[in-house]
Amino acid sequence: MCPACEDFARTVLLLGQLALYADIDGADLDFVEVVSPALAVSLPEPPPGMFPDGYDSDGGPARPGDS
Repeated sequence: MCPACEDFARTVLLLGQLALYADIDGADLDFVEVVSPALAVSLPEPPPGMFPDGYDSDGGPARPGDS
């Protein structure tokens, strides 16, 4: 696996594990609140070939809170 692919996959995995941890009874939600944005910001660009040619990441539906 290429280094960029490994970084992307590892960061996505960590975000997923953090989301699962947040659902556990007794989870430290302050920790989740601090770490999740830091992980999201550190998410590298997706490796080439991750999405189909012509994919526009800005062309999807509006997210809640977007104006």
